[in-house]
Amino acid sequence: MHVGGNEASGPGEGMKIETRRSFCRVCHASCPIDVDVQVDDLAFPGGKVVGIHGVAEDPIFEGFTCIKGRQLPEQMHQASRLRTALRRSADGHFEAVGSSEAFDEIAARLRTIIDTRGPRAVASYTGTGGYQNSVAVPTARAWHQGFKSPSFYTSVTIDQPAKTTAPFRMGMWEAGFHNFSDANVLMAIGYNPMVSSYGAVGGLQGTNPFTVMRRAKKNGMKLIVVDPRRTELATFADVFLQVRPGEDPTLLAGLIAIVMREGLIDHEFCERWVGDLASLERSVAAYTPTYVAERCDVALEDLFTAARMFASGPRGTVGTGTGPNMAPHSSLTEHLALALNVICGRVNREGDKLESGMFLYPETPRRAQVIAPRLPVTGHPARMRGLRGYRGEMPTATLAEEILEPGDGRIRALIVSGGNPAVAWPDQELTLRALKDLELLVVLDHRMTASAELAHYVIAPKLSLERADIPHLMDRWFREPYTNYTPVTVAANDDVHNEWEVFWELSRRLGYDIALPGGNIPMDRKPTDDEVIDLAYANSRMPLGQVRANLGVVHPELAMVVQPADAGATAKFTVAPDDLMNELAEVRQETSGADVFPGFTPEAFPFRLVSRRLKAMLNSLGSELTALRKSAGTTNHAHMNPADMDDLGLHDDDLVVITSPRSSITGVVAGAKDVRRGVISMAHSWGGGSLTDEKVRDIGTPTSRLVSTVDGHDPVNGMVVQSAIPVHIARADNLAGALT
Repeated sequence: MHVGGNEASGPGEGMKIETRRSFCRVCHASCPIDVDVQVDDLAFPGGKVVGIHGVAEDPIFEGFTCIKGRQLPEQMHQASRLRTALRRSADGHFEAVGSSEAFDEIAARLRTIIDTRGPRAVASYTGTGGYQNSVAVPTARAWHQGFKSPSFYTSVTIDQPAKTTAPFRMGMWEAGFHNFSDANVLMAIGYNPMVSSYGAVGGLQGTNPFTVMRRAKKNGMKLIVVDPRRTELATFADVFLQVRPGEDPTLLAGLIAIVMREGLIDHEFCERWVGDLASLERSVAAYTPTYVAERCDVALEDLFTAARMFASGPRGTVGTGTGPNMAPHSSLTEHLALALNVICGRVNREGDKLESGMFLYPETPRRAQVIAPRLPVTGHPARMRGLRGYRGEMPTATLAEEILEPGDGRIRALIVSGGNPAVAWPDQELTLRALKDLELLVVLDHRMTASAELAHYVIAPKLSLERADIPHLMDRWFREPYTNYTPVTVAANDDVHNEWEVFWELSRRLGYDIALPGGNIPMDRKPTDDEVIDLAYANSRMPLGQVRANLGVVHPELAMVVQPADAGATAKFTVAPDDLMNELAEVRQETSGADVFPGFTPEAFPFRLVSRRLKAMLNSLGSELTALRKSAGTTNHAHMNPADMDDLGLHDDDLVVITSPRSSITGVVAGAKDVRRGVISMAHSWGGGSLTDEKVRDIGTPTSRLVSTVDGHDPVNGMVVQSAIPVHIARADNLAGALT
């Protein structure tokens, strides 16, 4: 069987095989899969996964799977998988322990910390892996609410918090921005759905992306791609702006200025729904085309072409991804992208059908009107830099400091679910000190990561095919009103637990409730996955029983239709809030985005390091799997333009020292013609717990070490700059040329 461009894994001869329908949860895309299960292997009473295939008849995915999802058999059954809880002994080594005993001990230590330090001293962090489980985040959040601890953190506040905060600042269109499926034009800034599924505003999802993009282009859709690297998506572009890293707000301000100067905005829409259009026009006036083209290092003609192409639409959106969201001025960048959509009127109007069905969430109005702007950052105060929580969670950029800083509210216990803070949090040196300083660190993971190696307890989780689930993220982003669900595909044979079970076990021992939208999780008996899903997604638009009966089904008759605005609707977009327009004026005074880094000079740090997604890895997940390691390699290469390598006397696989104003890492260089000159392109969340990178060829290195939590953070949401980092490059055998 040929699936998604690669041969699918399959069973061997003579096995008794059952094929069971499920969907993949390696990443957000939720690709439907057929799972070949060997049912006659006595060593696996619950069934042994021996093959993964795409579902050719699926109406959206059409048989597509990616290389990551096809490695589920090895992930499920590899010898290094953790299958029981581990406890750190007094001498530092780990010993196996029954999970019941581990939960008893963890709960007792949590009780002591809560009673002596207060609820705020107990924190949890849910990483990207936790988001691939529909009940992990709701249960963790509710667990905190049960004992009134605000210390709930997730990976959302590490790499793309502006996606959360910017719409609140500007105001939101209740019916959303234009769909991808009927767009005439798309502008993609710093994201690459060909290798990483993500829900950018109106953007292409990673659901059969190459086929979908080819069809869109055949149907006449124009594509504008903005990226320092000529990505796989950029190969489809009508206009490719290979912008200097960190200059996304400059570019967007310039595009807005052209659109407004040439009168290409949607005048009727702006007059009715935008409150401060003149202020935006004044704020971007200094971003003349000549200035923007020179600062961004793009052709002046291409700048005009992109602005006019996007403005002509008539349908389509601009959206940003991880690159600009992790770069300097991330809130401003996201705001300007949304503002460009707004002034061009790229919103769904009365009578339009919405792309996604949003079946798993309560029915909400979808009227052609604005939800009034409001301050997004009004949550519990952090103890650092005047920051606050937002949307029910605290900013992860402060978490290491919250652990280390003495005083009331200091965090003393941390539960990590599906994440690897040791390499993912900004400022690795500070992070490692913080993790080692905790009185209690509990890590839920199926492998011994750099974070797990520092834990007091490691809890082995069920993997995706061992639990029931729904596509809770993609339900908002599917390009059609589509439903899917998976029951347990293979029963777990080991002492492993779904993420919700861990918090449930601790709550039972601590005497706290876990209250979900549908009611409390029962504590007198262990419920099933499906019961917890029902509680977490109560009042869903489609009853969950109906969802479970419709696996991989499109429901065109249930598409949401935009309703007219209320007669008294008066709210308007705020496209030029004072603080962001002041920040835009500050950007105009910079020489480059790197000016936000204290100690930066162009001579000392001539290169920019940008974040990168990999087809065969998801952050730090995948390097333990044979096929993915073979495809991606064993390190996160420092990709450089060959001309830059020639200038520095470098060759492929040479070791280089990469130094920022904060710190240094060692990288393995690789030539890449698709990377613009002056840029280093590296995947993040690699490496281990060492600060000396002696195993860089085997495990890579964390780019998070190059940044500080204090310098260059976003003023709105505290986001730490982790892309477009100014760096110096030197051969590792010529350390005299490296900065210290």
